[in-house]
Amino acid sequence: MRTELHTVRLELAEPLRISRSTMSARDAVQLSVRHEGVTGHGEAVASVYYRLDAVGLTRHLTAVGADLDRFPDPETALEGLRTGELAAGDTPPAVTAAVEAALLDLVGKRAGRPVHRLLGTEEPPVAATARTIGITSPSRAAAQARALAASGFQVLKVKAGATDPEEDVERVRAVRDAAPHARLLLDPNGAWTAGRARALLPRFAALGVEAVEQPLAPGDPEGLAALAERSPLPVIADEDAVDLEDVRRLAGRVHGVNVKLAKCGGVHAALRIVESIDGSGTRLMLGCLAASTLGIAPAVHLAGRAHWADLDGHLLLAHDPWTGIGGRDGWVRASGSPGLGVTPRDGAP
Repeated sequence: MRTELHTVRLELAEPLRISRSTMSARDAVQLSVRHEGVTGHGEAVASVYYRLDAVGLTRHLTAVGADLDRFPDPETALEGLRTGELAAGDTPPAVTAAVEAALLDLVGKRAGRPVHRLLGTEEPPVAATARTIGITSPSRAAAQARALAASGFQVLKVKAGATDPEEDVERVRAVRDAAPHARLLLDPNGAWTAGRARALLPRFAALGVEAVEQPLAPGDPEGLAALAERSPLPVIADEDAVDLEDVRRLAGRVHGVNVKLAKCGGVHAALRIVESIDGSGTRLMLGCLAASTLGIAPAVHLAGRAHWADLDGHLLLAHDPWTGIGGRDGWVRASGSPGLGVTPRDGAP
């Protein structure tokens, strides 16, 4: 198997402000794995929060790519990834997820089957995705909400965590007034203390917010579970639900967990998490980082398993170099084409 890496700069259509930072662009390292004339693709994106830059991603992807030579074909390599024989040790989960995506794409193309069928789902998954509204003025948030609702978005996720919590309340109220029929999610990205959360959550519940994501600073899962027990809104763990061990600790104690392939290690790691929460009362959210269609596509093939889909990372970009999962009408769709079902806009193989 021959591998190639290509780094691209993904510029956002407009800066996205959350409680801990403002982002205007993100580097992505795209991996291509070629075997017997067929190529599979995957993508890993840089993240300040996860301490991964393009240089580090390239180094890890190069190491795993060289290790692929031990395997006779992509099917065997994919099994090696599942069992930990490939990409073990200090390989970051985002790198494991990107390698797995490229191998799934390649195996699916070789078999003439889309990835969701490789994973046991016959019909192509379709899901209403949330669309993120950052920390901005109430008037700007209202204008965004109105336009998104008119485009077909049924779920809006409003970022929170401004220094003055009244700004968050006014922003959500403005979004609710502008899109009265939308389902609203709230995401402070861990900005609140437990006291502030207890004071604010009833007010957001009164505004019709459906659930709140990671209201407390990560690192205190017991505190998050205690808040969830008394919260008037369902509480979804994100930064406190990184991997399978984290989720097992919180299963049945929070109302949801946000599973991002880049933080848990890919599709099969996500499926193990799904199995671990089955019957616990904790529901699945599928989330993402800002990424291209290539980076988002693997999660879309799992979207039928999620109660909440937050797969809008490609919709935040000024220019998406890949296409194939839709989303601009509020719905992401897995393709019935072999592999991930995505193609580069420039027509490259």
